[in-house]
Amino acid sequence: MTEETFDWRSFLTRWSEEWADAHADADDNRAGDEEPLRARWLGFEPASAERTAAMEAWVGQPLPPSYRAFLEVSDGWRHAGGFVWRLAGTEGARWHRDGAGVGRLDREFLDENSSPEQVMRAGMWDRALQLDVESDLVLVLLDPLDRDEAGEWAVYRHASWSGGPPTRYGSFRAFMAAMYREFHRLASGRTEGRFVNSTTRALDELVEQGRAEALRGGYERAEAALKEAAEFGRPRATEMLDQIRRLLGQTWSVGFGGLAADPRYTGDVVAVLAAEHIRSQRDQGSWEFVLRSASGEVRGAAAEILRQVAEQTFRYTAPGAFGRAVEHAREQARWGGTDEAWRTLLAGLPHWTPLGPDHLAPLGLLADPLLGPLVTPERGRELLAVPRGGYADDGPAGVVAPAGGSGSGSRCGSGCGCGGESGCDGLAWLAAEDRQGRHDGYRFVLVEGVAPDELPARFGADGDATALGAPMTRWEAQRQRFAGGVSSTYDDKAQAFVARAGAGWSVAFDTDPASFCAPRFESPAAADSHGTRAVVVWGVPAESHAAGDGLFHLSVAEDGEERYAYTVEGADIRRSGAIPPALDPDRFFARGEDAGPDHVIAEHVLPEQDDRRGDRRAERAALTAIAAEFGVALPRFALTEGRLHSFTTRSWTRPPGPGESYGELRWMAAGES
Repeated sequence: MTEETFDWRSFLTRWSEEWADAHADADDNRAGDEEPLRARWLGFEPASAERTAAMEAWVGQPLPPSYRAFLEVSDGWRHAGGFVWRLAGTEGARWHRDGAGVGRLDREFLDENSSPEQVMRAGMWDRALQLDVESDLVLVLLDPLDRDEAGEWAVYRHASWSGGPPTRYGSFRAFMAAMYREFHRLASGRTEGRFVNSTTRALDELVEQGRAEALRGGYERAEAALKEAAEFGRPRATEMLDQIRRLLGQTWSVGFGGLAADPRYTGDVVAVLAAEHIRSQRDQGSWEFVLRSASGEVRGAAAEILRQVAEQTFRYTAPGAFGRAVEHAREQARWGGTDEAWRTLLAGLPHWTPLGPDHLAPLGLLADPLLGPLVTPERGRELLAVPRGGYADDGPAGVVAPAGGSGSGSRCGSGCGCGGESGCDGLAWLAAEDRQGRHDGYRFVLVEGVAPDELPARFGADGDATALGAPMTRWEAQRQRFAGGVSSTYDDKAQAFVARAGAGWSVAFDTDPASFCAPRFESPAAADSHGTRAVVVWGVPAESHAAGDGLFHLSVAEDGEERYAYTVEGADIRRSGAIPPALDPDRFFARGEDAGPDHVIAEHVLPEQDDRRGDRRAERAALTAIAAEFGVALPRFALTEGRLHSFTTRSWTRPPGPGESYGELRWMAAGES
């Protein structure tokens, strides 16, 4: 809509009449409000052509189109929002000249990394036209240099008491529209439901439409509708909008409105707020603020939920078929089947029922220690796109991922034998860089025909076959490791995560292995293989290996005896036993004349020995071959982002022999000296 078609008269009239209705019986009206209340008009007489021309002559250039069109209807304005009581027309405006010194502070923070927007704003304070005449320490500034193709000047609104940067609006009309919304928000909060007019009724209908769209799976349309209603302060809009925002990965300024105090939603909403409270390490005062309007009953329930979330014992539950899906998914995620767990949740989601009229989705999943990590922003979109809450028969409004993979999962191309339907990641991902460009080391033991919870009996420290530890992330495991304990160069015990690793296989996986010491390394494959097969793999990137070369080790044992093994350190390949041709290290790691005819990495693309990209290419090829040979795969998401049970393994190195020395490192617990 252009300024030629925008109806300023209709817009300002509606604003004035709604303001008069909202303030008719108010006891906080300002002196001078009698006239706009009586006339039901917040403006003044239109500015004459002469007055407008005189102002433009004083400014030295044409006024922006939307401000000029406004003046043709009203020469100034009262109550532009809740904190600007008088806005200038053709009289009352003045050059700001950085009267408050804010521009000086902005300029002090400029450097070579400052954005064009920051540079523009820093100079705005000296050149802007100030429109606020009376306000609660709020500046309204028109910037003649910050303009668009239509000649509109940007408006900056700065409240000194807000503590933040000024809010920028692309035009005077955009600023006035925002102030109209601010008036509605304040009026809705002050009148407690008594502020009703054609605008509020239309917005409340929009809220209902947004709710229905959300439950149908049309979350983008729902988000747009609820956002518009929330900007006007309509009840229920923010409560529902925050649910969509949180599932899309937004945690800032998400408080779910009054739902935290409503006992119907405690198990869902309060649990999510508790998880964010713990994650952000906020103080008790912040938690009390969240529950400021809650009853004693809700506060008691919230305290118990907060304790469970802090101790990672909270369990999200739901009634009916969806609740059964949740329990099944939790058991799948517990042993590393995060992709399968996610598909289970999506399949059960159409049976989910809201806890009340403002409930849009099973938010409590986010606080569950096993299921919460599954809900990435991408998967949050998948969840929101599934029709639910009585709308499942309407057909999907969004797109749900196919059964072969969802979210961070993908169809398997590793040859592990899963048939491409499990969403597994094979083994080759271990050779990839993480988000920070690092290539971490790893080591793991695969055991065939053994459940994950049976691994401690085979590989536990000191023969410890006790229950596994509570599920935790790799980062929590590292913090726990450094919170207290002893490490030595001869006693290489690891904290290994357990998971299923393909059809009939389980894995004990160490995400933070110690340094590889070839003379004293003892592969656990033989000891772990009694009555079955065991495979040990250890990979060390060149940047982490003491010799400066990458390392790769494979050992395979069956029924207590090692069948074959090899260790690659740089150009050196040490081997034993009858290695199957498909796993022969010469196919992946040999260089130059040592590379045989079956070499899977072409010589013309294999970099020199110290080129890490070539080492990783060989490593990926070896890992792919191992996955295909044994039909195994490691759950990447579960190991890198999820929570898994873990246990302490036996040492991966032999004890020191006669005359051998060793070092010992002790991490002190908090409070020790």
